Amino acid sequence: MIDIKFLRENPDAVKENIKKKFQDHKLPLVDQVIELDEQSRAVKKQADELRSNRNKISKQIGSLMAQGKKEEGMALKEEVTKQAEQLAELEKQEADLSAKVTEIMMQIPNIIDPSVPIGKDDSQNVEIEKFGDPFVPDFEIPYHTEIMEKFNGIDLDSARKVAGNGFYYLMGDIARLHSAVIAYARDFMINRGFTYCVPPFMIRSNVVTGVMSFAEMDSMMYKIEGEDLYLIGTSEHSMIGKFIDTINKEENLPYTLTSYSPCFRKEKGAHGIEERGVYRIHQFEKQEMIVVCKPEDSKMWFDKLWQNTVDLFRSMDIPVRTLECCSGDLADLKVRSLDVEAWSPRQKKYFEVGSCSNLGDAQARRLKIRVTGEDGKKYFAHTLNNTVVAPPRMLIAFLENNLNEDGTIRIPEALRPYMGGMEVIK
Repeated sequence: MIDIKFLRENPDAVKENIKKKFQDHKLPLVDQVIELDEQSRAVKKQADELRSNRNKISKQIGSLMAQGKKEEGMALKEEVTKQAEQLAELEKQEADLSAKVTEIMMQIPNIIDPSVPIGKDDSQNVEIEKFGDPFVPDFEIPYHTEIMEKFNGIDLDSARKVAGNGFYYLMGDIARLHSAVIAYARDFMINRGFTYCVPPFMIRSNVVTGVMSFAEMDSMMYKIEGEDLYLIGTSEHSMIGKFIDTINKEENLPYTLTSYSPCFRKEKGAHGIEERGVYRIHQFEKQEMIVVCKPEDSKMWFDKLWQNTVDLFRSMDIPVRTLECCSGDLADLKVRSLDVEAWSPRQKKYFEVGSCSNLGDAQARRLKIRVTGEDGKKYFAHTLNNTVVAPPRMLIAFLENNLNEDGTIRIPEALRPYMGGMEVIK
C-alpha cells in the first residue's frame, strides 16, 4: 500500500504506474481516493473544531457554576449535549470514509522500481544471468514421477483417493532426500547468519491482508471454517506477521530470519493442478528467508537474498538462471521481483524454483511495522522475502540433473551428510 500523501501529491505518477502494470481498470481508483480523502479530511476538521469548541464551553460551564450562574451553565450544558451528538455523527462519517479510503488504497499497486522491465506477463520477463552449464545427457531422462516410481518413492494414486489431486505420498529414499534437502537448506542459511524459526502455520485475516493483495488472497489461501484463521501459503506470511504493530529500534535492524513450514495453496487460475506430477500442488514444504531492514538497505538485501538461492542450487550441481520479473508479472505489493529457475535436461529449458521479492514499505505500512531512527522519528521498515528451496518442486530439478545412465541417482557431496553418507541412491 502506497503512502496516501504521495498519492495526493503525485496522482499522475500513481496513474502512470498503474498503466505500466497493465491494470487500466484501476485508474479511476486514484480519483476516487482523492475525492474520499478530501471528504475525510473535511469531516475530521469539523470534528476537531467541534471538540475544541466543546472543551472551551465545558470550561465556561465550570466557571459559571462557580459564580452561581446556574441557568446560564445549564443552557451551555444543553449545547454541549447537542454538540456531542453532532460529534458522534461526524466521528462515524470519519471512520466510514477512512475505511473506504483504505479499502481502495489496498487495491492500488505499489510503485515499481525504475529498473523493472515493462511487460504484460511472465512471457516478457528478462533473463539476467546463467549459473552453471545447462546440459542434456545422451540418454533419455524419464518424467520426474517415473524416476521416483522406480525407487518406490511416490504414490499419487493413494494420495488421490485420500485427498484428491494435488497431493502425494513420498516414500523411502525419495522422502529421505526431500527431508535432507530441507535440512541442508536450513543449515545453509544459518551458516549465512540467518536466525532459524518455525512459525505458526495459520494466521489471522488482518495478517493475510497485510502481506498480500486481495487477488492473491482469493487465489491462494485456504480459510478455516468458523474461525478467523487461514492456512499459510508460505512461511513468509507469518514471518512478516511476527512484526505486526511493532516499533523497532533502528540499531537492531536488519532482522534476518529463515523459516521452515508446510505450505497450502488453492492454486486457482490458469495454471491449475497437475494430476501426474508434483510441480504445482496443494501442499508442499519450504525453507524461506525474510529480511526486515532500513529502506536504504533493501536494494542490497535483495541482491543478497537471490544470490543465496543460486549458491544453494549450485552447491547441489544444478544449473540455474535468474529472471527479472516484468511490471505485469509483479504482484501489487511488490517493488521488484526476481525468479530463480533451474535447468531441466528432460524439457531442455529452465523452470521456476524460487522467487525473490522486495516489497518496499508496502507490507510494513499495512501491518504497522515501524522503526525509530537515531533522530527519534518513526518510519516504516522495508520487507523482503525469498525462497531458499521448495521441495518437491526442487526434487524435479535434482533428480533430472543427478540421474545416471544406469538409473541410479548421484548425491552431491554437500548433501551426503544429510543422507547418512550415501553417495548414490540405487
